[in-house]
Amino acid sequence: MTLLLDTHAFLWAAMDPQRLSGTVKATLREPGSDARVSCVSFWEISLKLAVGKLELTGTTPEALPDVARQMGFEVVPLAEREAASFHLLPRELHRDPFDRMLAWQAICHGWTLVSRDPELRGYSEHGLRLLW
Repeated sequence: MTLLLDTHAFLWAAMDPQRLSGTVKATLREPGSDARVSCVSFWEISLKLAVGKLELTGTTPEALPDVARQMGFEVVPLAEREAASFHLLPRELHRDPFDRMLAWQAICHGWTLVSRDPELRGYSEHGLRLLW
């Protein structure tokens, strides 16, 4: 199964793994489980740090892509077609553009999004698979 970690899921996996659900922890440990982190998450982290909505202890946003790779997560870019077709995902179901873009990336690739955010469930009718 290919997983795309939502920003909070990645931060918790890296810094506070006990906050992940038992299902997520078990799935990440399964052989053949392929976990990914989008560069969109690094952008979100950097922006939230800059505006004071996030604090990082013991690391910097610049170090997080290496942290992801050291954890065995593949870092994935935002593809031009994903960015250009983003308008196809309804905005009214979730207002946060970072969460919507991560959901859209997961939908476009057929990946399962690892997220605790209940507002994302509305995108299941658009092909989003969620794991928490």
